[in-house]
Amino acid sequence: MSDTPNQNSDAIFTPPRLVAVIDIGASSLRMQIAEINVGTQEVRRLESFSQAVSIGSDSFGGRRINKTTIEDCIRVLAIYRKKLDEYGINDPTQIRVVATSGVREASNRTTFIDRVFIATGFEVEPFDEAELHRVTYFGILPFMENRPKLFADESLVLEVGGGSSELLMLRKTDVEFSRTYRLGSLRMRHSLEDFDGPISKTRSLMESQISKTITEFEAAAKHPRPKIQIAMGGDVRFAAAEITQKPITDKLVEIKLNDLIRFTNRILDKSPNQLATKYHMSLPEAKSLGPGLLTQVLFAQKLNVKKFYVAEVNLRDGLIQEMSLDGAWGESIHNQIFRSAVQLGRKFKFNEAHAVHVSQLACAMFDDLADLHQLSPRHRSILELAALLHEIGYFVSPRSKHKHSMYLISNAEIFGVGSRELNLIALVARYHRGANPNSRHVGYSQLERNDRVAVAKLAAMLRLAKAFDVSQTQRVQKLTSTMSGNRLQFEPHDVVDLALERLEIGQVSGLFEDVFGAEVIL
Repeated sequence: MSDTPNQNSDAIFTPPRLVAVIDIGASSLRMQIAEINVGTQEVRRLESFSQAVSIGSDSFGGRRINKTTIEDCIRVLAIYRKKLDEYGINDPTQIRVVATSGVREASNRTTFIDRVFIATGFEVEPFDEAELHRVTYFGILPFMENRPKLFADESLVLEVGGGSSELLMLRKTDVEFSRTYRLGSLRMRHSLEDFDGPISKTRSLMESQISKTITEFEAAAKHPRPKIQIAMGGDVRFAAAEITQKPITDKLVEIKLNDLIRFTNRILDKSPNQLATKYHMSLPEAKSLGPGLLTQVLFAQKLNVKKFYVAEVNLRDGLIQEMSLDGAWGESIHNQIFRSAVQLGRKFKFNEAHAVHVSQLACAMFDDLADLHQLSPRHRSILELAALLHEIGYFVSPRSKHKHSMYLISNAEIFGVGSRELNLIALVARYHRGANPNSRHVGYSQLERNDRVAVAKLAAMLRLAKAFDVSQTQRVQKLTSTMSGNRLQFEPHDVVDLALERLEIGQVSGLFEDVFGAEVIL
């Protein structure tokens, strides 16, 4: 018998990480429970739940969510909470609760969010449009990776929700255009509820709204000509299942556009009550079905797409995929975000070589000093983008350029970057020079303490990274940062004369020393 120990016997089994996402939409509350393989980040769905609660009918019309609707949501969320308790999912880091346009547009959204927290303990995140684009791209990414030939040309990804429609124009795997339009199936239906006319006239009015949006989209996206259309959303998944008489799986399902047109016509010939009875669906789902399908059909017809596919992917899937990365964006998403930021910089005629180099130096410093700053991978991306865009304020004026940079960034659109993160990027860029962060400064004073600390730490690193390219010649190609006691020591590689950099570091190192209590040495 061999005395060699069994290597597998000492292996430590790490159980899958259980997570859940709750989506508070315009017409329903949905929950997805999944498990994430800690080693491979693979996701396996466990259970899905859905309950119709028509928040959008309140907020799209009266701009407020009625008390009865709020209590209906609380009742459903309490049931979801019990289900999560059964799974042992009770750590806040295991749960994300997001709210889309139905809550976001309500004048009493804060009251709603607070009521949910008091009653259930759930922290509701109002999900903005840029974040929605990022998560949608995340959801569609596996299809692009599995079928690259299908995505060889331009493609349109269209998801029609209850309150809005989201569009992504892709060229291969790159996002060329992303925008959300206030064209939702439930919103359209609500706008026509007071119209007392024939069904044909109701359809004509919906077609007019949809066509107007298509015209706006074509102009903004510079007359796109997608070869394929990837349709997302519950309405079109339902239609595809009815047309093919097969369940929609995790693969793209191709359906003939003429079949979808015929099915849409049959749906639009019936009232929501008739549809609810015939297909055993809730009334909000029945109300959204016709407008949702008509939107998909008109986009496909007017843009003359050659092939039409339906994807079994939703907001919850994308969010769970993000949770598997522990807050990081992932390489593919990061590449799209960085690409979008570079395009923004070019718009304002920035010094691209200098900006990219400073961002690389800043990220290298961030990685070297991970034990010191204790920030997350998402903060690394915030630093990278702030470094990339820190001098776009020159486009306005060299005077107070750091403040102009903050303004331009905070009012810009960067693919996939939500308003909160965009604000942090703008503030870090603002503090690349000038005064140190101060509680009296606009924007900074409104931050929570954790964000204030993060901005100060990131700005301190940005100032030092910028100092190593003060000549804007990129001569310091590699930089090593190490802590020794309470001293930060830099070692630039393959550079002899550092007199200019040494002088600049002496002028900008004060913030780092104040924040970290460490002396900076070159």
